[in-house]
Amino acid sequence: MAVPVPRQRDTPATESAQATPPAVAHATAPQASLTLLVIEDDPAGGLTVPEILDADGHRIRLRTARNLTEAARLLTQDVHCILLDLSLAGTPGGSGAGLGGAGTVGGAGTVGGAGSRTAVADQLAILREVLRIAPRHAVLVLTAEADAERAAEAVRVGAQDFLFRDELDGRLLSRAIRYAVERKRADIAQYKLAESKLRAQENARLERGLLPNPLLEGSDLRFAARYRPGRSRALLGGDFYDTVRTPDGTVHAMIGDVCGHGPDEAALGVELRIAWRALTLAGLCGDDLLSTLQEVLEVERPCEEIFATLCTVDISPDGRRAGLCLAGHPAPLISRPGRRAQLLPYENSGPALGLLPKARWPRRQVELGGAWSLMLYTDGLIEGRIGEGKERLGQDGMVEMINRHLDRGLSGEGLLEASVTEARRLNGGELTDDVAVVLLSRADG
Repeated sequence: MAVPVPRQRDTPATESAQATPPAVAHATAPQASLTLLVIEDDPAGGLTVPEILDADGHRIRLRTARNLTEAARLLTQDVHCILLDLSLAGTPGGSGAGLGGAGTVGGAGTVGGAGSRTAVADQLAILREVLRIAPRHAVLVLTAEADAERAAEAVRVGAQDFLFRDELDGRLLSRAIRYAVERKRADIAQYKLAESKLRAQENARLERGLLPNPLLEGSDLRFAARYRPGRSRALLGGDFYDTVRTPDGTVHAMIGDVCGHGPDEAALGVELRIAWRALTLAGLCGDDLLSTLQEVLEVERPCEEIFATLCTVDISPDGRRAGLCLAGHPAPLISRPGRRAQLLPYENSGPALGLLPKARWPRRQVELGGAWSLMLYTDGLIEGRIGEGKERLGQDGMVEMINRHLDRGLSGEGLLEASVTEARRLNGGELTDDVAVVLLSRADG
């Protein structure tokens, strides 16, 4: 049985509002009774809406607004769908009749003027305003059957569906409301998914661009690296590394670790890496370089508790000697043909950057020999657990692991991949800290 649309009593618009936004509430809470907001301006209540039930047999609640001012007030968070009468003649901000002048919407909802598509679009200004004030709500439009062109244009503009006034009945309207609500929910979910994918792609491109390209042209050293951030679905963490060759033939390599795993730490790591490259190419080395990097850290870090460890190596042009500086960082590991891999000396190392204002970092000379491989790494590789206990892999365990892989004949990329994979396996799953490993190798010649 058709019943007149009940008028909404003058109560605050927030009377039936819920704390959860409608899109979230619909997705997480059990389906409550649907609420339909009807926007039509017939003061006599000439528009009648049939009594409608939802899929569970509950009566769909109705609210009525005579213009957009009332609609905005009644558009609380428990409204699921809007039914807009396209013959509505009220201005977007007004409360009376007359959406325009001659040649706009007629009293019967017919299109005035030449009936061109431009004229139709102009007459949908009221719909555009509804879509603006209710971007997350499903919208149905109601019009006369003679206005099929305008109804189709309304869907192109953004309405979920249209209904003809002369064919309106309870079953049709109930089905249209459910369809419109589900379609709007699907549209929002699809939009969020596309937005999330786009953001992920942009972040991935940005993070790939921030990873270094080694500058080793003219050097006979071979370079390999592995990087695995601790943050879920991230490509970049607080660990950083770089390798460059200066015009005098010296190869400079470094690896570092900003404490923490978040995006701020990752950004700071990138800044330190770029600063290190610029300072190295400018001719700084050893203590002078690390002192300047500490100044950069102190200026750029988000809080005074942030510090960074660093290991720098400068390899002579003939490849047989290296200078080593450690700033609170684990010592590199060196392997030579026919000898067991071992850690380089780490006595007299300096503190991490950012801990002591006037710290010094002594540079230690190391003999490499003719053929060698030098592995620089961050503590994410050695701090993983072994089995189910609290024991960590540690530097000694890492040295034993590397020697096992060397005995199998692994080198270069294969050695690094096998080492990171085994560290994950021993940990019983993903390593929680960032991991960066750099391998520089020289064949005897």
